[in-house]
Amino acid sequence: MVVGRRSFLRQLQASFFRLLCLIPTGFPVRSVDMQRATDNITIRQGDTAVIRCYVDDKVSKVAWLNRSNIIFAGEDKWSLDPRVDLVTKGQLEYSLRIQKVDVYDEGPYTCSIQTKQQPKTSQVYLIVQVPPNIYKVSEDISVNEGSNVTLSCLANGRPDPSITWRLLNPSAEPLDGEEYLDISGIMRTQAGRYECKASNDVASPDVKYVNVVVNYPPFIKDAKSSETPVGRTASLQCDVTAVPKPEFEWYRDEKRLSNSQGINIQMLGTRTILVVANVTEEDYGNYTCVATNRLGMHNASVFLYRPGTGRDINGCVAVSQSVWLLLFSVACLLLNC
Repeated sequence: MVVGRRSFLRQLQASFFRLLCLIPTGFPVRSVDMQRATDNITIRQGDTAVIRCYVDDKVSKVAWLNRSNIIFAGEDKWSLDPRVDLVTKGQLEYSLRIQKVDVYDEGPYTCSIQTKQQPKTSQVYLIVQVPPNIYKVSEDISVNEGSNVTLSCLANGRPDPSITWRLLNPSAEPLDGEEYLDISGIMRTQAGRYECKASNDVASPDVKYVNVVVNYPPFIKDAKSSETPVGRTASLQCDVTAVPKPEFEWYRDEKRLSNSQGINIQMLGTRTILVVANVTEEDYGNYTCVATNRLGMHNASVFLYRPGTGRDINGCVAVSQSVWLLLFSVACLLLNC
């Protein structure tokens, strides 16, 4: 690094002395105000940068250089870049202006002068900041529950932006992840809209979204029986959670039911209702609703019963369910499941 810097200074010195022979002597006599020179200028991409150089009446020659390239020699423009010009207010300022600054403008700029005593230079380093930009993000995806999921969000900017993730559910808590968000064994509660935000304090954060659909088999969360007297209309109902949306079937004992005289089956998204019009004695009994999608099936029993017998039937169902649950638990213990 020391050798490289010495080489750069020797190159800069050689360029400066070449300039002394090229700059017209009729240029107004000025000198750099070294006290007011700035070491660094930070500018945002697309803005206008003004690199200040102040002079007085003790100078014979002056120029602007970018690294070893001459930009201005006196008032003669050597650069072909139309974005670059001089700011000369009266006889006291010899500043360089760069419009619509871009990243390739970053680097050292030198205001070189020749006084009666010796050459002097004032160097400013232009730092170009770039707002964050997310240039690649995962597409919306649909996965099965239990799968491993990786979401990607790639961004650039200067300085490098930080990337944060949130699942936009009611809590919207931050998630652990940067460019890549890994979700092991994704659950149905982790479905939703994921927000990727890239920030570097240069401008407003850049934000992109990924929608994640989690597929899972049907589960009947609520099954409603009906206590209905003869001659009235009864409604039996099953509410299901499932992705994708389930298909429904209704059974009486082992017979599949369909829309017919006296029976109407309604499909309302994740809910199904069996309507029995003008209930008769033969309609009382056990009915089964079955929910199916490509990942599985679930069924539940509901009852249409005459008034006064509902408690006994519900009690039997509750006991039956408890017994089955107990048996299942014992089997799991024996099989180490």
